Amino acid sequence: MKGEKYLYSEKECKKVSEYIDQQFGESIGVLREQESPDIKCDIVVVPPTEEQPYFKLVTLGAGAYKMKEQKNKKSNECDRAEYVIFLPNDWSYDSDREEDFWPIQMLKDVARLALFTDERVDFGHTIQWNEDGSPIVESTRFNSCILLCSIGKDEQEVEPLKLGLFGKKVAFYQVIPLYPEELKYKLEHSLSELIDVFDAGESLVVDSNRKNYCE
Repeated sequence: MKGEKYLYSEKECKKVSEYIDQQFGESIGVLREQESPDIKCDIVVVPPTEEQPYFKLVTLGAGAYKMKEQKNKKSNECDRAEYVIFLPNDWSYDSDREEDFWPIQMLKDVARLALFTDERVDFGHTIQWNEDGSPIVESTRFNSCILLCSIGKDEQEVEPLKLGLFGKKVAFYQVIPLYPEELKYKLEHSLSELIDVFDAGESLVVDSNRKNYCE
């Protein structure tokens, strides 16, 4: 609803924060959103480690909004989600330069998409940024992203977090930028066929000039 705000309770916020630390590693800070017209989308920053030498940025607040339920909802499906992106250990994640800030903006846009489109933004969902298919920013050819299961500090998929006694669960999805050719391949074929040609493991950490798997 226009003008409505969606916020975790203090108890829920603490529980999600603690779960992020548990699943992704102890955080070093939070990029606070100063103005929040709908959901308060802060971003938790988990630093690089020897085993995982990259930053993990995780939204904190997107799950306060309940996405539209599917008609034939399965018991293990989640109506709420937080979103994750991995950045190289030399990435200036706190910079406001366009070439540095676009992954953070991507997280924030993905976090609010369900609110504005009334769609489910979950596993397998692809999002194109500009109608003409142009790149997100000039410093990369990425024009879209795909959501896959997020990977935690133990290299395993992060399980949904149960927030309360009434089935309120929050899933965690990995945001992986795509090139136009990769997006086209997924739309013309299927998610499973894209995954077959796509090295998701090699693409977990953002690289503005990574290999194009469908070129």
